[in-house]
Amino acid sequence: MSYVWTFILALLIAVLATPISMILGHRWGAIAIPGGRHVHKRPIPRIGGLAIYAAFWLAIVFTQSWNSDLSGLFVGSTIIVGVGLWDDIKDMRPLTKLFWQIAAASVLVLFGFSMDSLPYFGAIKLWWVGALLAIFWVIGLVNTVNISDGLDGLAAGICFMAAILLFWSANRINQVVPAHLTLALAGSALGFLVYNFHPAKVFMGDTGSMFLGYIIGGISIMGLLKTATVLGLVFPLVVLGMPLTDLTFAIIRRKIHGQSIGQADRGHLHHRLIDAGLSQRQAVLMLYAMSACFGIAAVLGAMGSWIWAAVLLIADFTFILFIMLRRTQALTAFARKHSK
Repeated sequence: MSYVWTFILALLIAVLATPISMILGHRWGAIAIPGGRHVHKRPIPRIGGLAIYAAFWLAIVFTQSWNSDLSGLFVGSTIIVGVGLWDDIKDMRPLTKLFWQIAAASVLVLFGFSMDSLPYFGAIKLWWVGALLAIFWVIGLVNTVNISDGLDGLAAGICFMAAILLFWSANRINQVVPAHLTLALAGSALGFLVYNFHPAKVFMGDTGSMFLGYIIGGISIMGLLKTATVLGLVFPLVVLGMPLTDLTFAIIRRKIHGQSIGQADRGHLHHRLIDAGLSQRQAVLMLYAMSACFGIAAVLGAMGSWIWAAVLLIADFTFILFIMLRRTQALTAFARKHSK
């Protein structure tokens, strides 16, 4: 089945399924209430991730021959969606959520997903260390995407770009199944974005953000990391460089203030931009541009243009540091200058 058909099928199913998830959100009481660290102004259903999950897996069922790898990815992602759904409806304690994230990631290991052929290790088998690395990798990406889901369309747009870039990488090294998976993910995210871009009619919630991170983590282990090259290890990290940097700052910030790592706050990149005076749309587009720069840097590095990739990464990191470390007054002046 062609790559284009996989993408279009996932896109169409997501467009059709998202209104159903909105109805279910109202029926089950999974509603995001304004206030606190939230920037939306009215109650909005927050289990749109169910539509992303349904679109992704239906597209794969109709276009791919089923195998053990897909079984592992399906079982594990279903667990992570169930955890996210429960959290979106009832709320879940951070440690309990982490336990279930570990359980979902462990499913992949049981189905043979393991980072036991990392670059520079050659034929040396890492055994249980490789399994632990795989679990850590997936949990890291789950929480990386989860932490980016703070503005209308932000997580869906970033994951759409990441999936397209991962497709390019998978196709380049002839990883056919991972290439189809990345396109199904891109189509699902884009179809959901129709309803999620500002002003959002629905949020993906933890149901969607954890699913997206889980699938990206699983795909990278299934295909890209099996190449045992530096490209396979680094590419997913660079593509998600913006939310990964935000996550790193969040961990450092919470540790400095004596807070739990899992405790939410208003110190993220998107919060800083909103507090500086940018509109949601302006902040999201700026963060899209930053993510695109990370993605372009990953492509340049994969093609051997390391100097240009390094220049772009340094510029991106410098801009993020400016946002995260400057006082609100300086950011406000910057926001006024660039919103005219």
